[in-house]
Amino acid sequence: MGYKRSVGTQKTIFFATSNLNKFEEASDILSKYGIKITRANIKTTEIQADNVEDIAMAAVTQSSSMGFLPVFVEDAGLFINALKGFPGPFSSYVYRTIGTRGVLKLLEGEENRLSEFRSSVAFYASNDLKKCFSGTAFGKISEKERGIRGFGFDPIFVPTKGDGRTFAEMTIKEKNLLSHRADALKKFAEWYLKKFDAKNML
Repeated sequence: MGYKRSVGTQKTIFFATSNLNKFEEASDILSKYGIKITRANIKTTEIQADNVEDIAMAAVTQSSSMGFLPVFVEDAGLFINALKGFPGPFSSYVYRTIGTRGVLKLLEGEENRLSEFRSSVAFYASNDLKKCFSGTAFGKISEKERGIRGFGFDPIFVPTKGDGRTFAEMTIKEKNLLSHRADALKKFAEWYLKKFDAKNML
């Protein structure tokens, strides 16, 4: 990675999430940078907003007020072209209500299956040290659910840079080479290590 430093003096970062799958993916990605994380198993209040960045920043601020510092959260949305970006920032609610099959129903007969996953990782150490990182994975919606791994809309999302499999047909390590979440977390990790090395304040 190009980072030659001792991580023994580094504090563990909290990842505020009730989603164990997210935590496992994040642990695999960040471990490659020597960053240790521990799960704060909390459920924050998800605000209604037009973008995932605002949702993530609101959630991490709420998490920090509970005493978890330093802390980060991750929020993601599936944006489908033919549905004008729906479900987007409302993906969590849409998944809970109509699920993957409901989204496939909305796309019945639609040839344009292009879509993208967007992820936002929001980090908070103090009022003066907070930042948001965005990641994207382009792809398309499959004709039917495929795969038993992953979570959320993984069974219907086929990444463009992949080999034709959905995220749910991949192992965690395979998905982490292509996913929106990995893209955002890698940006966060690179920034975090540089910030820590420069100021030794986390």
